[in-house]
Amino acid sequence: MFNTELFFNSVPTLATAAVVTFKLFVCCVCLSLMFGTLSVMLQLSNNRAGYWLSRTYVSVMRGTPLLVQLFVVFFGLPLLGIKGQAFLAAALAIGLNSGAYTTEILRAGIQNVPVGHLEAAASIGMSRLRTWTRVVLPQAFTVSLPALTNEFTIVLKSTPLASVVAVTELTYAGVIIQARAFSAIEVFLPIAVGYIVIALSFTQLARWLERRLRDFHT
Repeated sequence: MFNTELFFNSVPTLATAAVVTFKLFVCCVCLSLMFGTLSVMLQLSNNRAGYWLSRTYVSVMRGTPLLVQLFVVFFGLPLLGIKGQAFLAAALAIGLNSGAYTTEILRAGIQNVPVGHLEAAASIGMSRLRTWTRVVLPQAFTVSLPALTNEFTIVLKSTPLASVVAVTELTYAGVIIQARAFSAIEVFLPIAVGYIVIALSFTQLARWLERRLRDFHT
C-alpha cells in the first residue's frame, strides 16, 4: 500500500539532494565544455604534441569505465594535497569523461564550418586564436547544440555515480531513506520526477538557445 506519510516526509530531504544534483550537473556541463573545447582546439591545431595529447585523452576517457575514472580522480586528488573533496572529484571525473565526447561532437561541428569563412577571416588579418573564438567555435557550437544537449542529458543520468564517493545527490539520498523505511515506491517516485524536471528544464533551455543562435547567424 502506498505510504502517503513517507512520501511527503521524504520530499524535503530529496529536494535538498536535488539541489546537489543540479549543482553537480551544472559543474559537469561547464567542465565538459571547457575540456572538450580545449581538446578539439589541440586536436585540430598544427601542433603534433597537442594533437596526440588530445587523441590520447579522448581514447582514455572513452575506453575506460566512468566508475573507474571516478575512483582514480577521487583517490588521486589527495596525492595533490586536495583531501575530502568528493563533490570536486565527482565533477572532475564526469566532466573529463563527457569532455571526450564533447570533443568529438565539436570536431564534427567544426568540419561543417564553410572554408570560405576561414578564408575571409584570414584575408582581414584575424589571428588564428581570434578566428577560432570569433568564427569557428560559435558556428560549430550552434551546429552541435542538439548533439551536445543529448550528451549532457546523459551526463545528468551519470550523476548518481557520485554516490560511490559519498556525495549525497538525489539517488543516494533516496537509497538512504529507502533503507530506513523499507519502502521504495514512495521514495523513488519523487526522485524520478526530480530528474525529469531537471532534464526537461535543460532541454527547453537548449532549444531556446538553439533558436536564438540560429536567428543570430541568419
